[in-house]
Amino acid sequence: MEDPKYRFPHYSSLSLFRIVAQSAMTNTPPTAQGKGKWANLSKNACRIFFLLIILQVPLFRVQCRSGMCTTPVQVTSSQLISSEVFPLPVVKGLLYPGALVNGLINNMSLPSWDNLLNIYNLTNVKETSVETDVQRLEVLSGSYFCVAGSLVGLLKRGRMSMFGTLLVIWGLLKEGILGKPENTDPTKAVYVYPTMLLALVTAFLSVKYDVKKVARSAPAQPVGKPLKGGFTKSKLK
Repeated sequence: MEDPKYRFPHYSSLSLFRIVAQSAMTNTPPTAQGKGKWANLSKNACRIFFLLIILQVPLFRVQCRSGMCTTPVQVTSSQLISSEVFPLPVVKGLLYPGALVNGLINNMSLPSWDNLLNIYNLTNVKETSVETDVQRLEVLSGSYFCVAGSLVGLLKRGRMSMFGTLLVIWGLLKEGILGKPENTDPTKAVYVYPTMLLALVTAFLSVKYDVKKVARSAPAQPVGKPLKGGFTKSKLK
């Protein structure tokens, strides 16, 4: 006869499944859920930064080779056309999404592909002086990094967008506050739009931080061991 002390309860298959599911939910570490949220935040920041750059949302106003530029794409395009690094259709393809959005918002019309350089005043950009770009190297190089980082960030997240945004901000602050280079024309003064703050925040959030990798790569600190009776022996002697 079975002893009642060692009698085990009988569970059905449905109740066993419920018990296993509840134990799995309670044992799920909260860091896994947080990791997924942070990963989505970084991806969404990359997409927002890409839209800000490629749709040519005005971020600043600074003098460039084509006149007055308000986006990193305009600064980059004027330099690419004057230096002839890339073919002209590539530069037009970079300019067309922003021109399309601006045309639909302002005039409800589609811009012409052949008239694209006239819209951005880039037809005679090769004849302008190089001094404008030399005086604003931070804005020029930062615009390059912003455009390249927005495109590369869709495939692999990195620090290129953040580095480019910081370079552009430093160039704008240097000209606006420190007065380098000196500007006497108020119509060509440097101006920063509020959307620059959004670009800066999304550039910082687009950087992918791997905390586990950093913790593994950190060298272990050596722990000092006490001397084995060295102090007591010297005292006894």
